[in-house]
Amino acid sequence: MGGVEDPERAEVVRRMVAAGVLTGGEPRLVLGGSTGAFELRDFLVRNRIPFDFRPDPGADAAVWCEIPGVATLVDPTVVEVARAIGLVAPPARERYDVVIVGAGPAGLAAAVYAASEGLSTAVVEALAPGGQAGTTSRIENYLGFPDGISGAELASRGRRQAERFGAEILLARRVVEGGGTDAEGHRLVLDDGAELRTSALVCATGVAWRLLDRPGVVELLHRGIYYGAAPGEAPGLRGKDVVIVGAGNSAGQAAMFFVDWARSITLVVRGARLSTSMSSYLSERIEAHPDITVRYGTEVSAALGDDWLRRVRLRTTAGGTSELPTEAMFVCIGGEPQTQWATPRGIQVDAAGYLLTGSALIVDPATGRPPGWLEARAPMPLETSLPALFAIGDVRAQSTKRVSTAVGEGAMVVKLVHELRGLGARRGDGAGGEG
Repeated sequence: MGGVEDPERAEVVRRMVAAGVLTGGEPRLVLGGSTGAFELRDFLVRNRIPFDFRPDPGADAAVWCEIPGVATLVDPTVVEVARAIGLVAPPARERYDVVIVGAGPAGLAAAVYAASEGLSTAVVEALAPGGQAGTTSRIENYLGFPDGISGAELASRGRRQAERFGAEILLARRVVEGGGTDAEGHRLVLDDGAELRTSALVCATGVAWRLLDRPGVVELLHRGIYYGAAPGEAPGLRGKDVVIVGAGNSAGQAAMFFVDWARSITLVVRGARLSTSMSSYLSERIEAHPDITVRYGTEVSAALGDDWLRRVRLRTTAGGTSELPTEAMFVCIGGEPQTQWATPRGIQVDAAGYLLTGSALIVDPATGRPPGWLEARAPMPLETSLPALFAIGDVRAQSTKRVSTAVGEGAMVVKLVHELRGLGARRGDGAGGEG
């Protein structure tokens, strides 16, 4: 095994050596502080950046980051740290054939297929490749990985594959003005002022974790309470009793991951059984595990603590209450679509805020087209009510919330982009394809 190189790790090391953060194979980036360091730790872990973490004893200790060649940063933003270690680069061009916003499984798949077929491609990602799936400890029902694969590793491989075909991944960037159209297509403005233009825009922004609206949760966020699996927190769970809230696959995968670190896991579930919302292979393992307790018909009514989470108050559907000591609670109760930008621009969404596409769009009976639609053609599948703006993955209404479906939509949208460009008959159909 000594002669086998991990290509994902090698790429991370190459980037850090180029930025001066690695010398002699040892990380020189040091992150310190108290609970406020969570977002930076999460960013570095999810991007597979090696670092040393030195927690300060005081709850209010300032977050700081020592970076070679840069003065120690106090209370730095993720963007500032990313820029200092060489992860942020300006766009290579002003105009692209395809711009994809979001680097979850859907966005990465679209980048791989678009770039591999010769389309100039850029992906804008605010945090780290992988989206919600990137925090998943192990995906076991994805074709081709019989032993499972972590969401972070799958995302890392997808990113490396997209970049190998020539796609640009613009990391730690947010779109502050997006989707504006003119005679030449869509115009995006990033938070650093960079502008991107494209004839085809793909929204793969996914979902954000749904917030748990209970007393004490906001006050103790990142002080023992986390949304999603937050894999970077696992080493700190040794010997602790952990609470996980949720009944979907994300909650189940978090339970199976953290149980290898924690003393015990309590899964808090509002429903009467797991099988209605969780894959059977996962629910069966959880129910059979001696260190995992499932509290059915139960919800969290409050989080209690001082400078850190100390216990949670539980309430049953029958009205009973109890308190459970814990220093870590992970909330995995589903997501809300990242489409706040769509409604002001009149882009159609469903009642829950997901982007409507294709045949699901509301049309004017007189024209058979969405209101304001100026194209002579009908909207394509995966196309929103704004021409040449496509939606794929979890952000799309009526999508199946699975990695495999997101990847499939990422591939499908490239075919639609080709059709927009008048290339559908020559590329994407017929012989050849993936082989």
